[in-house]
Amino acid sequence: MFTGLVEGCGTVLSFDPRDASWRLVVAVPNTDGLELGASVAIDGVCLTAVAMEENKVSFDVIAESMERSTLGDRNVGDSVNVERALRFGDEVGGHLVSGHVFDTGRIESVKRAGETCDMRIEASPATMRYIFEKGYIAISGISLTVGVCDEQGFNLHLIPETLARTTLGLAGVGDRVNLEVDPITVAAVETVERIKAQEMMV
Repeated sequence: MFTGLVEGCGTVLSFDPRDASWRLVVAVPNTDGLELGASVAIDGVCLTAVAMEENKVSFDVIAESMERSTLGDRNVGDSVNVERALRFGDEVGGHLVSGHVFDTGRIESVKRAGETCDMRIEASPATMRYIFEKGYIAISGISLTVGVCDEQGFNLHLIPETLARTTLGLAGVGDRVNLEVDPITVAAVETVERIKAQEMMV
């Protein structure tokens, strides 16, 4: 599990295909205490560290992860959000994030005002079922509070710290982002819809 509080940005050093997967190597901000087999969220995707050399960490990425996330968009030199897995006793300052990407969205607009930024994300109707104003969402691994929503997308209000610490400070219109919706919200929505469907059948 993760908190959605990104530790910093890493840099893609290589991303090479293998027989049935891809080997991703990222220069991460910090490897203190990181062990082989540990979970690390890269742009919100939970990956397992399979090799380390100084600050270079290698991950094996399967086809499912490539298809469901923006990892397939990444090239050598790109910045990625990095978060180490939550440890017992750590403060949960964001919200609980699993690292299992639900869908991808696309940045529709970026409006900067001084050091802050308003960003609109376009998402599919199937995903928008679970997104509501003031709810939580993870955008490429970043825990954020949702702003105004409609059937096509939602707004985000980004503070300077988020823009400086994560890849959203470099993001532009048309870029894809990973979306992980709050699982509690998913369970609540699907439970209510199931009950309503059963009542209609009575």
